[in-house]
Amino acid sequence: MQNYLLTTLDSGARVITEPLAGVRSAAIGLWIGTGSRDEDDSHAGVTHFLEHLLFKGTPTYSAQEIAEIFDTFGGELNAATARDYTVVYARVLDEHVETALDVMTDMVFVPTLADLDSEREVILEEIAMVEDSPQELIHDLFTEAVFGDHPLGRPVLGSADVISKVSRRSISAYHRGRYTAPNVVVAAAGSVDHEQLVKLIERMSGKLREPPARKAAARTPFVAPPRPSLRFLRKDTEQYHVCVGAPGISRSDKRRFAASILDGVLGGSASSRLFQEIREKRGLAYSVYTFSSQYADTGQIGVYVGTREENLAACLEIVAEQLAAVSSGDVREEEIVRAKENLKGRIMLSMELTSNRMSRLGKSLITDSELLSLDRILAEIEAVEIDAMAELAELLFARDQLSAAAIGPKENRLITALEPLSPSLVSAAAA
Repeated sequence: MQNYLLTTLDSGARVITEPLAGVRSAAIGLWIGTGSRDEDDSHAGVTHFLEHLLFKGTPTYSAQEIAEIFDTFGGELNAATARDYTVVYARVLDEHVETALDVMTDMVFVPTLADLDSEREVILEEIAMVEDSPQELIHDLFTEAVFGDHPLGRPVLGSADVISKVSRRSISAYHRGRYTAPNVVVAAAGSVDHEQLVKLIERMSGKLREPPARKAAARTPFVAPPRPSLRFLRKDTEQYHVCVGAPGISRSDKRRFAASILDGVLGGSASSRLFQEIREKRGLAYSVYTFSSQYADTGQIGVYVGTREENLAACLEIVAEQLAAVSSGDVREEEIVRAKENLKGRIMLSMELTSNRMSRLGKSLITDSELLSLDRILAEIEAVEIDAMAELAELLFARDQLSAAAIGPKENRLITALEPLSPSLVSAAAA
């Protein structure tokens, strides 16, 4: 049985809650169905910039008052921008829910967009910080390699060129077009009463914007480029930071459970193949792991390794060997069992936090994903078989579909090391 309650208000905003007995806290999230993939090139980074500006004050609360209120509560207030949504979230004692919600709805729906120039400098510093961190920057480079010119291929932070020039008028117009009632989900979990929360939201409904007469542009669906690509950024780093992978599957794809098990077997834990073979047995790298993202119409899957030049070829050769082995079904039953139990355990442990339960509700609703019960999720995980996982690995990690990105001193050294993984990518790079 699903343990949540859902109400759609007359404005089109949706309220979803999961009341939990035995806790005194409540996690609340205001989820907006707009992310960096909804920007065009001339507005790259505006969604994230706007998220920052939500904290800079409202007609009722100054930026300092917002900070002081939540500090007085002993609570948490934060926000995040993703490629397909934005969220402002908080965790407070149940006695502070009404005040917290009043502040948060003010922030989201009637921000003054004050201190724009000072916050512009903060964003530029954030972009510079990522550019100085190759282990972070490599993922932006890899996303560009996989998605190319599609908006999904741009960094969520956007470009310094756009951020340095974008005007308040442009940001305000983006806010008016996207932060509308039908595009909002209010999610809460913990010590909450659904009907009371709905009444609070209805009382604050004057803040909710009606959809503008002119609809926001529809999202551009992703179409895979005709061939994989290689992105290389030359930097005088001590290590080569390398990502190899391809487009993945969407969040509604039934194979997503097999994808999670594939991650666990291949590189998602300390007992996984890549971690054991590259780090534990041979000491060739400190950091090696697999990763994936899922969106409405596509996804991303890949392998990361950071290693010194003398170990680069050996690391990528091991990656190629393990991808081939898993794709052929050369996986022991005990590996599958361990990956399943690991995944189930992490999911169940995460559900002990009200903030994670709230996120599960809000993200599912704002992204139009099926909200499965925990029992159903556990059953789907348990049903994954080796053949299904191997078939998915063979499809997603096919050698002629692999894109790559790297940061390091010498591109020719990287291209040589990539040969075991994708001869076609190497040939294209050399052409």
